[in-house]
Amino acid sequence: MTACAIEGGSAGAAATAEPEAESGTEPDLKESGAESGLKKSGAEPEPEGSGDPLKSTGANAPGRPGSIADEGGSPASSAAAGPATPGGDAPPPGGFTLTADGAYAARLTAAPGPPGERAWYPERWTLDGPEPYAVPLPLDQPEEPDSQVAPLADGRVLIRRQVADRQQFSLLYPTGPGTGELLLGAVESAEMTLLPPSPDGRCVYALSAGDHHSSLWLVAGGAFGPEEVARIPGRCSGGAWLDRAGRLLALDRRAPGGGPVKAVAVDLGRGAEVTPLLQIAPGSDDRLLLADADSGLLLIRSDAPGHDRLGWGVLGSCLPVRFPECLRLADAAVTPFAVQPGQTLMPESCAVALRIDGAAGSWLGVWRPAGRRLHQFAAPLGWAPGAGYWSRDGVLRLPYTNGATSCGVAMLNAPQDVEPSCETGRPGDAEGGTQPSAAVSAPAVCKPVPLGQAPLHRAARSDCRRGA
Repeated sequence: MTACAIEGGSAGAAATAEPEAESGTEPDLKESGAESGLKKSGAEPEPEGSGDPLKSTGANAPGRPGSIADEGGSPASSAAAGPATPGGDAPPPGGFTLTADGAYAARLTAAPGPPGERAWYPERWTLDGPEPYAVPLPLDQPEEPDSQVAPLADGRVLIRRQVADRQQFSLLYPTGPGTGELLLGAVESAEMTLLPPSPDGRCVYALSAGDHHSSLWLVAGGAFGPEEVARIPGRCSGGAWLDRAGRLLALDRRAPGGGPVKAVAVDLGRGAEVTPLLQIAPGSDDRLLLADADSGLLLIRSDAPGHDRLGWGVLGSCLPVRFPECLRLADAAVTPFAVQPGQTLMPESCAVALRIDGAAGSWLGVWRPAGRRLHQFAAPLGWAPGAGYWSRDGVLRLPYTNGATSCGVAMLNAPQDVEPSCETGRPGDAEGGTQPSAAVSAPAVCKPVPLGQAPLHRAARSDCRRGA
């Protein structure tokens, strides 16, 4: 279960990564604004689209919250930095959390009031019906803005509150006109972070990290309240699920004596057995950001190429981890937050949604490993940056809230990537001849194939025939 090597090296190689040289990976900056890309630092991104508008549904939705341009069309509305809350305050830490299937979401929001005197309370969003709607879950006393919430598949919401050096956990649910609360228990810990909800929809885990060891706690879904299920040597962070059953959890770990950060897999079905997951180079920090259980696609951040880069690999494969040049933007940070499910054995075909943060705010990116092109879009006004989920047929759903819409979901169809020519490896006529003359083309793969059968980067393919 390891991504064994980096591009240009063999399994377990310690060589420096060689970034993937690709044709058409960098967006063209045109005066007409027809293509996507980033302007100079501080300017708004020029969004692009697949020809379909950014559709929206939701309570009180007056229309689409933002727009995208056709390729060659007019630009979209500017990206929003975060969800709009009454009074214009920024959202609290912890943000917007979704269940693994995207059916429910939860966040902390605030009642109207003077700045600095806001009353925070949990809110649950239902997203799997014909129209999204939000249910407030306030109690007698307001919540602290550093509390964390996580939704469960049955519609209840877990909340973590810090009281002195204790972490308290409760389940909240709507009951008649009020809010019901089921106390789960407390853990003696000065610091604890909720992990993404388990794919099974029942369980939520929390991580308490120390300098010498980290404790993994099952805080919802157990039989007797919060229980420690693993004590892992070293300081752990992150958290990504590797399977649909909620058994394999990936964490980023720094060893007790120091050294680089390496992603490890924790098998909760085998007594929390810990095994290495990413070993790209001996001295590199290799973190797992996101994983898709269907295709095995892994989104990785590593400094093995010489500095932090966003790359991708496949769970269980010994093919090299690749670091596409198109995901490296000069004045913006790129972070993946959702992978298209249902692409079994087809990791290169998965659409990946990315949050792009720059001087202009936050906006959207969509990318496929096979497409080798980063499409950029304006975000809907009031989008919670990094919140969203894919349908199996490639529709990205983005929750948002603003002054006109209290609970809405914008929908974006994943753009299609131009198939490269089998003979030249360069995109076809649809690119309009805008590729730099010095661009180095990667060998063509005539159609998406399971990665285990795909040719290695820069390896010639003798059976590539037109129309194959």
